[in-house]
Amino acid sequence: MTETAVERRDVGPRAAARVLRSRNFWPYFVGNATSASGTWFQNLAAALLVYRLTHSAFLLGVLNFAQFLPVLVLSPWAGTLADRVDRKRLLLVTQVVAAALSATLAALAWSGVGATTVIAFSFAIGITSAFSAPASQALIVQLVSKDDVPQAVALNSMTYNLARALGPAGAAGAIAWLGIPPAFLLNALSYVLLVLALLAVRPRAQERAPSASLLESFALLRREPQLAAYLLIVMAVGFASDPINTEAPAFAEAFGHADTMAGAIIGVFGAGAVTAAFVVAGRVAGSRERMAVTLMLLGSGVVAFSLAPWLPLAFVPLFVAGLGYLASNTAATTRLQLGVRETQRGRIMALWSIAFLGLRPIASLADGALAGTFGVRAAGAVLALPALAGAATITLATRARVRA
Repeated sequence: MTETAVERRDVGPRAAARVLRSRNFWPYFVGNATSASGTWFQNLAAALLVYRLTHSAFLLGVLNFAQFLPVLVLSPWAGTLADRVDRKRLLLVTQVVAAALSATLAALAWSGVGATTVIAFSFAIGITSAFSAPASQALIVQLVSKDDVPQAVALNSMTYNLARALGPAGAAGAIAWLGIPPAFLLNALSYVLLVLALLAVRPRAQERAPSASLLESFALLRREPQLAAYLLIVMAVGFASDPINTEAPAFAEAFGHADTMAGAIIGVFGAGAVTAAFVVAGRVAGSRERMAVTLMLLGSGVVAFSLAPWLPLAFVPLFVAGLGYLASNTAATTRLQLGVRETQRGRIMALWSIAFLGLRPIASLADGALAGTFGVRAAGAVLALPALAGAATITLATRARVRA
């Protein structure tokens, strides 16, 4: 059956439900969602512990930088490894190591630990994330049929937005009730659950690259410039969504609310993203025109949210921005997944990791600098510009191609 036939038969929630019932996909989906939620426990507990020990906002920035620096630096080599070794086994090793690190940090937090040690452990866990991210993304294609790749990518992206919507509140409640060390331990448990999920799935046999290098990845982008364009879209999506993730407490205060309203702001954006996962399910990656529309929804939604006069009104464009965020990221990611051979997928998803995760510290620094100089509303509007520029570029290029 062709992709068109599949799209006509099952779209939206029905297609999502079909993939979620898949013997290979649902354990991975549940394990990944649990692990992503556990990451919020880790991040919030580490941030609170460092701040309580030092009362230093600067060290909070160092902590955040330490978490994501390994993704920026190591992902290209991690992608090469994901093309040469069994991806499932690579994920098992990284999750076991991450669980051990989190459990050790929990024990140290119980006995007394310094801020430097917390930052060092966060950096070490970031290294495991750098090696697991390309393999995790590339493994999805081995768990479903080719026709189901778009909805599988959308549902996998949804796990992170479910975690974004539920994780911070759950982490705050767990820390208030149990304390910081148990939060680290709960994160370790979430890694263990992902390990069990990986043991349960049976991915298709992987075609491994006999040799793979970082230079080959960039050569691939030169040969296939459309892949570079999709990576730029992923980067634009990451920059446009950063103000919601990084400056949510400042936005809450700008709207005249307590900083705890940040959870609601992140939650509404995540709810829009979760809704988009079911809307795009069963549909192929989408036309260029559709990608331009979803980028426009993201960019204009963030701008409208940033400039809205009061928060209840701002929630409407914020929800729309969440829709555009996941739909755009899913379309570009799916095209990257399907646009390369099996032996190249780990390396292309390593570049995806850099575009989406590795550049996050740079986006956060730009966000913070703009917010500190011109205000958080201006920062939100400026960082949305790459998404709007992407939408305009795609529209103009499509019109030029039609005229030609």
